[in-house]
Amino acid sequence: MTTSRAAWTGVVVTALLVVAAFTLPHLLDWEVNTRAPRSQVDEVLSPPFHGWWAPQWFGPGTLPALVLGLGGWWWVARWAPGAGWRPLLLATYLLALGWCLSLALVDGPEGLSRVLGNPVEYLPTAREVDDVGLLLREYVERISYDAAPRNWPTHVAGHPPLMLLFFVGLVQVGLGGDLAAGVVVTVVGASMPVAVLVALRALGVEGVARRVAVPLALSPAAVFVAVSADAVIGAVVAWGLACLALATRSTPRARLWAVPAGLVLGCAVLMSYGMPLVWLVALAVITVGGAWRTSVLPVAVAAAWVPVLGFAAAGFAWWEAYPVLHDRYWEGIAADRPAWYWLWGNLAALAVVLGPMAWAGLAVLLTRVRALARRTLDPEQRAVVLLAGAMLLVVLAADASRMSKSEVERIWLPFVPWLTLSVALLPARWRSPALLAQVVTALLVQHLLYTTW
Repeated sequence: MTTSRAAWTGVVVTALLVVAAFTLPHLLDWEVNTRAPRSQVDEVLSPPFHGWWAPQWFGPGTLPALVLGLGGWWWVARWAPGAGWRPLLLATYLLALGWCLSLALVDGPEGLSRVLGNPVEYLPTAREVDDVGLLLREYVERISYDAAPRNWPTHVAGHPPLMLLFFVGLVQVGLGGDLAAGVVVTVVGASMPVAVLVALRALGVEGVARRVAVPLALSPAAVFVAVSADAVIGAVVAWGLACLALATRSTPRARLWAVPAGLVLGCAVLMSYGMPLVWLVALAVITVGGAWRTSVLPVAVAAAWVPVLGFAAAGFAWWEAYPVLHDRYWEGIAADRPAWYWLWGNLAALAVVLGPMAWAGLAVLLTRVRALARRTLDPEQRAVVLLAGAMLLVVLAADASRMSKSEVERIWLPFVPWLTLSVALLPARWRSPALLAQVVTALLVQHLLYTTW
């Protein structure tokens, strides 16, 4: 199959998946329980998203979003291939940050603040924490519904404690207001593209980094980065993998990067129960970097256990908490959400967050797997297939676990940048129109849907 044919196939098949996921529950009156009964609204719900249809044709952030989106598509994408490396990193970060902020501000300042102040989120709980040691010792027992009325709210219960402690830290330094915390989350989350670029250059595929810089910055995922704590998790994962990539370089001093890589990835495990799966991508980084015969992986693994065991000594053991969370999850709304819909509805939500440019790229990636096995790919394509392919396997494993039915548009954020690498496989003539499609997708999602993350 030719590259263009594979790309078109990916676009058509994924578009059909998205249309089916959004329309069939309404046309066939399927009850998929996209929202818990306590949060039902009078608006028309929009499964597989957690929000609802609420067209808004213009807001305070609309004009800046149009300027940044079209400017990034027309000018920055043409400038990136020949730009200096540091200016490219800075421009990518500023473009990503501006894109996130402008999209959120389509709804005005509340676009940055309304989510984090919700009672089911971390911030209200963080404001009440005055004893971290006691929090860690009681954390597991307060996950279960049986601990009511002291059981944790939804998002706190659904994650290990480091995510809550991030917001406790914001409160302690005076950034615990809804808007202030939203800005911090956005500033941190917008660094994901930069971390990916750093990783790619360290792995010797700077050409790929330059091709994907703008698609990473102008991803439709920005709609959710500015309003979701999962963007912080994504940034932690991205920088952990970037440190690991730096450790694969051939100099002895570079090997020292394995220590911060392990520490950061270990912290990611303490932020989300799904992040141990990301170690599959870490293995792909080691493979691309040719570091299997070095001490990089053992050192990184050993370092990753430091925060995990440290939290266990303080009272929170990850392996004790996960079974309790599993029971709580299936005692709640998850039991009413049909797997026959969400197993593919989740992927449709991911497709919207990724955007059509990545649909095409992932389809091309699948056609490269055989060439990867035969070792006939050039270094750049090999790196993309290994990194994006590993993350695609992570997504499929997470989806198959049935521990994330609905509400996934935010959960997928840590995976999106690495899947977006697949756009580097697209033919040159595809890149400009495909990037424009990314921009349009983000604008449509922001202006047509009330996204509750």
